[in-house]
Amino acid sequence: MRPFGLILWLIACAAQPAWAQAPEAPGSLEQQLAATASDNPGEYGIAAMDLSTGASVAFHGDEAFPMASTVKIAIAATYLSQVDAGRRSLDDTTAAGQSAAKLMDLMITRSDNRATDLLLGMLGGPGAVDSWLRSNNLTGIRVDRTIAQLLGDRRDLHDVRDSSTPAAMLGLLRLIDAGPSLTPSSRALLLDMMARCVTGTNRIKGILPPGARVEHKTGTLNGYTGDVGFLTTPAGKRIALVIFARGGENRPGVIATIAREIYEGFTQAPVQPMGTR
Repeated sequence: MRPFGLILWLIACAAQPAWAQAPEAPGSLEQQLAATASDNPGEYGIAAMDLSTGASVAFHGDEAFPMASTVKIAIAATYLSQVDAGRRSLDDTTAAGQSAAKLMDLMITRSDNRATDLLLGMLGGPGAVDSWLRSNNLTGIRVDRTIAQLLGDRRDLHDVRDSSTPAAMLGLLRLIDAGPSLTPSSRALLLDMMARCVTGTNRIKGILPPGARVEHKTGTLNGYTGDVGFLTTPAGKRIALVIFARGGENRPGVIATIAREIYEGFTQAPVQPMGTR
């Protein structure tokens, strides 16, 4: 979508239901995503996969972007894996009596930073999450700091600490969706929390058609916007997607457009993967 086209789309949204405004996709899905990302100010990292067929697309899929609060998915998965192993319980509490279950719910559904760092403390710190990622053969993603440390440090949106490539985050989503690291009950709990996430309604959720189910987690820093998770169509097709945006303008609007293009590209026509740019 060219910048002028994006302006026209935004104007049209004021007069018609937002979900009716998604553009038709010329050529392959990957070409369309590359055009949308390239024609809007800023840097975009995209990765998506049809979980039923394994077909995937990417744009700047191997470039590191900040995770911001999308890291909270990894924190939750790490804790739940330890619950499954019998090392922890969701009923475990902090010194103030807050349960791990409550902290995790606040962390995922409301992106509560204090709850996140309390849960990280129960795990033993960021290193425990980073070790869990390594133990599951996930590379290109790293966890170095607590949320308080991340927010307190001098901001650098190209800092490799607490970053992930879109491809690596997609790998984490695939692990959560069907990997051996979580039991069905833990997987269902995490996905339920992601479905109830109340932040970023103008990102992946922004212009999807009626009936689309979204399980996601957002991330936000000054100059950075991200959203990652799962789309499920009314027919049951399941799609994992990662969209990171750094710099530029109207990042939520561009993310919403990309999410709609991914949804339509995987549901309306065969996808022709073209490799990672």
